[in-house]
Amino acid sequence: MLGFTNNFDKPEPPILATNYSYFKSVFNRQDSLKLVPGAPEDLIMTEYTRPDLTPSPACLAVAPTGELFVGVDMIGSLGKDMGKGFIRRFVDSDNDGAMDKHTDFARVDNPRGIFVLGDQVFVLHTTFDTNTGIATGMDLVVFDDKDQDGVADADPKVLIKGLSNAKYIQERGTDHATNGIRMGIDGWIYIAVGDFGFHNATGADGKKLTNLGGGVLRVRPDGTEMELYTHGLRNIYDVAIDPYMNIFTRDNTNDGGGWDIRFSHQIQSGEYGYPLLFQNFTEEIIPALAMLGGGSGTGSLYMDEDTWPDKYNKVPMMADWGRNFLYMHHVTPDGPSFKQKEEEFIKLPQVTDVDVDGSGRLYLSAWDGAGYSGNPDKGYVVRVVPKGWTYKAFPEVKNASIDDLKNLLKSGSSTTRLYASQELVARASEEASTAALGIAEDKSLALSTRVAGIYTFAQIAKDKGISELVQLAKEPEVREFALRALTDRLGSLDQVPTDPFIAGLKDPSVRVQAVSAVSLGRLGRPEVANSLLQVAVPASFIAPPKGKEGPHDVPNSAIIFPHLAVKALVRLNAVNPSIGFLGTENPDLALWALRYMHDPRAVEGLIAAYGKTKDQKLKDKILVTLARLYKKEADYDASWWWGTRPDSHGPYYKAIDWESSPVIEKFLLAENAKSGASKKAYYADLNEKFRMEIAAFNAPEPKAVASKEPTEKKVDLDKIKNQKGQVGKTSIEDVMIALRKVKGDPAKGKALFTKQGCHACHSVNKGEAMKGPFMGQIGGIMNREQIAESILKPNASISQGFSTVLVSTKDKKNYMGFVTQETASKVVLRDIAGNVTTINKTNIASRKEMPNSMMPAGLANSLTIEEFASLVSFLEKQK
Repeated sequence: MLGFTNNFDKPEPPILATNYSYFKSVFNRQDSLKLVPGAPEDLIMTEYTRPDLTPSPACLAVAPTGELFVGVDMIGSLGKDMGKGFIRRFVDSDNDGAMDKHTDFARVDNPRGIFVLGDQVFVLHTTFDTNTGIATGMDLVVFDDKDQDGVADADPKVLIKGLSNAKYIQERGTDHATNGIRMGIDGWIYIAVGDFGFHNATGADGKKLTNLGGGVLRVRPDGTEMELYTHGLRNIYDVAIDPYMNIFTRDNTNDGGGWDIRFSHQIQSGEYGYPLLFQNFTEEIIPALAMLGGGSGTGSLYMDEDTWPDKYNKVPMMADWGRNFLYMHHVTPDGPSFKQKEEEFIKLPQVTDVDVDGSGRLYLSAWDGAGYSGNPDKGYVVRVVPKGWTYKAFPEVKNASIDDLKNLLKSGSSTTRLYASQELVARASEEASTAALGIAEDKSLALSTRVAGIYTFAQIAKDKGISELVQLAKEPEVREFALRALTDRLGSLDQVPTDPFIAGLKDPSVRVQAVSAVSLGRLGRPEVANSLLQVAVPASFIAPPKGKEGPHDVPNSAIIFPHLAVKALVRLNAVNPSIGFLGTENPDLALWALRYMHDPRAVEGLIAAYGKTKDQKLKDKILVTLARLYKKEADYDASWWWGTRPDSHGPYYKAIDWESSPVIEKFLLAENAKSGASKKAYYADLNEKFRMEIAAFNAPEPKAVASKEPTEKKVDLDKIKNQKGQVGKTSIEDVMIALRKVKGDPAKGKALFTKQGCHACHSVNKGEAMKGPFMGQIGGIMNREQIAESILKPNASISQGFSTVLVSTKDKKNYMGFVTQETASKVVLRDIAGNVTTINKTNIASRKEMPNSMMPAGLANSLTIEEFASLVSFLEKQK
């Protein structure tokens, strides 16, 4: 843990000082607010901080009373040197819109998430060994500032240690690590986990968790009760949480295919499929609500503030660093989930984070071209308020009476409700509990207020409030929330009755059905399995056709309830009940659940059921289930990661045999031998789809060795690079100025894309072979100037995942290129000339990421300004 031993770059004062006169001397305070363009006309966006104070701002959080905390990260996503990050606190003491005080709150590297709760500031950040300067992982910590002087009182308390993969943070940086944090009205801190995953993350209570890949994790504010909430996401940066505990995220698909954005509704225990299931096993996942094209999701917020106009309110707001926009997603109910419509909202260059205070002041941070390793001269924060907005002080909740806090729970501001709720929880008195229950039971109040009352009461009363929550669960309007609150804390379940949840499986509300399925899994009582097994499987539970990618981006509300029922059955390890259902009229949910039960009883039961039935359709479904069970995923030990372009075939990444694999193989071989010629292809397809690698079904794949594949006509890039033309003789700044006037011809640009050799390393159509950074959506990710800069200065901003890699093999050979595919056993490189090399991982002696782009500078030097403008215009149109 990097503590307070180092001072900032400025010689004075030391980090622990609170010297406002000093800070004013280094900050030129504005006498008038500077307007920043990019917001709708009925909003006012103004400059709040400049690059001298907030260079490379990776995250921010604002206290309900308006104190703003900004995480400065001059290590960036790919840097590896410690000592370049800190959190700075800003205050607008007279609430005129201009910041007038700031303090250096704490030193932390790679701050990725901040949340403020009273005197506590929670921070998620990268940790380093101060002796070696090598990254050791990521921690969730909490700082105290009891005297409210804007400087942390001491070193923080660690709440969760080891929240990312140290090996890959050391090798790559923090670009796919763990990110934003936000608290829900249920009092949990929700954490956005990138696809590095984590191994043996350890909470303050000693609980350990391991997770392969990305998802949402949650933990109590004291670091206890850590648990995985959802799984199967790529590289989420934050979560947006609404007043009813709906959680929304924005993640990506694979690099090299456009970095397509997935906007998803996160439902507790759900599997979202990246990267193992979202192409070929889409029937097994909860699909995204939308696929939105190229982009790079960053900070998120659910806006629910009555100080804002209706058209901007009650919406998830999602920042997109790649698209330079804060988006609104207008969500409408669809069964237990939603449908959505995306709308551009606020334009800001490389926006990284967003938060709102209790008075309705919205803050956004802009990376603004700070690059992948940070920049001391780039980055700022803006403040946004509606026109006509007037400042209204947020109440001092610590000094509020119970009656005052009860009234604050009725507020139209979700920020106010959250902080009033947490103050009542902190007091934990009978009076506070009674006040929260009174809010929950009051049918005259808004649903958001009653939900706040339910979760506040549940946190205070714990197992002593079970009977009251059961009573609330009898009321249809709040049944969903009372049932969820009953099973929200695993340590308070002994006295929770089962009957309300069994009844909930058949409730008229599909949202109640969904919550009931999740809760029955959490209760951990195997006797409920038969009730879960009666859940119907919809017709949409269909595997995608061979060779076709499934509909992972089409909302499918019908799949959610059975999906959650399956997750509950697996959690209950309901092997015998599931096998028992194979002989009924509704065996499909049991078969679905058995896909994940790597238990000898499951295999034996499936084989026995196969022999008993004469129904060929059921027989085939059993064969599919056995094929799915043939391999299992290796235990994740953090020594490997699937990379930015993983093998997404599925259903496993690092597949291994287990004790029942020989039993399954023997059975399948025997059935194959009995079958006619027409059935042989069926077994071959099973072998391919599930990657069983049973030699008798298919010829084994050739052993992976270092080999070269034929590619397109080679291009002499050095020759092109050394040709002198107008672009090569002109400064980059002048080229950029010229581009504003010279638009160019996209048709000519298309021809130049081939002539200049761009096609050797880049494709523009998704059907083409994987090459370098995909250009088919570059116009939706970069603006005109950014595209031009990437061509003229390829080392200035290397596309994520396309840095040059040097691989040395044990047989003394070296290969240099970028990774186009990676599996658990091999890595595939493409070099500067387009040659493809496949290398067994067992033959790799070392693997080093080089600091420079494989694309050499000067490739456009031979062009005229008009030709270069044409090339940029062609790429700009690729959206």
